[in-house]
Amino acid sequence: MPESEQRFGEFVAVRRHEQGHVAELVLDRPKAMNAVSTDMAVSIGAACAALAADRDVRVTVLTSSNERAFCVGADLKERNSFSDADLVRQRPTARGAYTGVLELPMPTVAAVHGFALGGGFELALSCDLIVADATTVVGLPEVSVGVIPGGGGTQLLPRRVGAARAAELVFTARKVEAAEARELGLVDVLADDARTEALALAARIAVNSPVGLRNAKKAMRLGQGLDLRAGLEVEDAAWRATAFSGDRAEGVAAFNAKRRPSWPGE
Repeated sequence: MPESEQRFGEFVAVRRHEQGHVAELVLDRPKAMNAVSTDMAVSIGAACAALAADRDVRVTVLTSSNERAFCVGADLKERNSFSDADLVRQRPTARGAYTGVLELPMPTVAAVHGFALGGGFELALSCDLIVADATTVVGLPEVSVGVIPGGGGTQLLPRRVGAARAAELVFTARKVEAAEARELGLVDVLADDARTEALALAARIAVNSPVGLRNAKKAMRLGQGLDLRAGLEVEDAAWRATAFSGDRAEGVAAFNAKRRPSWPGE
């Protein structure tokens, strides 16, 4: 059970769990299947900013309060009322939601059930790992409504499954059910209960050094797309930032004393 909950506007909550420095970022607009409105995008961005600044959080799990959907993407009913000028003004807010999740400094796990489509799948793709259940349906159907993936999908999906596979999925706009999604690498883990498994996975991650976790993530993210020599320089910088930390000293001491580490987190 979460030990506390903080609301960010009407549609987003952050729950902090008693067991092991895990935060749950909850998409909580159930009546709209978590369609991302402007207000909800603002709230996601604000919640991510708060989480990024919280050094006590070692892992964030992205979940949904809706039984039928993780998130069905942008709020097209709201978009239908927009003028071109409105759409231009809203764009930085929308981007802020997706980049907020993408740039969280700690490891992130998406717990997906039901529909994760368009921007909803992009929120999941912005996480480091995706846990799904048998009800999951994912896809980037934007070209079928006259737009393109704009929450990172054209960049994140090729990095996950390769350029040709991503092209097929984006160009056909097709929806992919759970078993095929796992086979194609669109999700990483299939579980009976995605949220339960994602929180358990987060707990297993969170026992490790918070400095190590953040710097390992930074090295992997910054190294993507670089040649090997440049990537190894990125890794070396992250290693140095970790090797001279209090966490490294505590980790070595705990190993030699055969006890659990008490991470200082710095």
